[in-house]
Amino acid sequence: MKKTFSFGTFAFLVCTVGLTFSQGVDAQTPDDSQDASVVGKLVEKSADLPVPVSRQFFGGKDELDEGKTEKIGFLFFLPSDESAKTDDGYPLLLFLHGIGERGTDLAKLKVYGPTRICSNPERASKWPFILVAPQCPDSHFWSAAQLKLLVEKVCNEYPVDKSRIYVTGLSMGGFGTWSILANWSELVAAAAPICGGGDPQSANKMVNTPIWAFHGEKDPLVPCKMSETMIAALKEAGNEDVKLTIYPGVGHDSWTKAYADPELYEWFLSKKLTSSEDK
Repeated sequence: MKKTFSFGTFAFLVCTVGLTFSQGVDAQTPDDSQDASVVGKLVEKSADLPVPVSRQFFGGKDELDEGKTEKIGFLFFLPSDESAKTDDGYPLLLFLHGIGERGTDLAKLKVYGPTRICSNPERASKWPFILVAPQCPDSHFWSAAQLKLLVEKVCNEYPVDKSRIYVTGLSMGGFGTWSILANWSELVAAAAPICGGGDPQSANKMVNTPIWAFHGEKDPLVPCKMSETMIAALKEAGNEDVKLTIYPGVGHDSWTKAYADPELYEWFLSKKLTSSEDK
């Protein structure tokens, strides 16, 4: 497969706008799922998880140091709307924020997308997904290995349908979404990276995953070409369930339009892993 752009060309550029992805889940009791103080509300949680060996934006070894831990905060939502719940549980949506939301103030995560929806009581009452939105520490970047551990913890504590785990993120979170697909796409039923990019040489690792990418045509920070290159690589690798929405005249903020489109969430819910066995 021919590599059509150099990551080195964009390394500094994307680091100024990237999204970091972290983990966090308190040790919760199983009856949390029946707790009226949790159901239907966006709540704050935290967890001590192993730290990544590498803090690189992309590339390097995506491994965890089991001898060191860090406390990561995250926002969590358990639906009151059970329309999407099956005997296996609720679908789960992992949402990765951008670089501007890194830190320790979880309120910063409520500005965009799914977390904003779940912050609105009326809209939250109709939200069908378990939502997990971790906050990346300052100066850190998303680790696919750490995120996998977070999702596994949530699945162990809450009624999650493991055949319906979805991932989305914007800017650095878009890069984080592509990284997850390159590392554990076998657990992802569908993904929607927004104004991000990845390594086209990893396309063969996500050939069976439905992917809907979004980008602004005039994005000055993460060029639209980065999403176009990934989609082209996926099609060349044999993935027949991919598409790219490009918003004409739109700059870096392509996430406002993407997350406001009800079709995106309907698309997620239409996707399911062919095998739901516990991996």
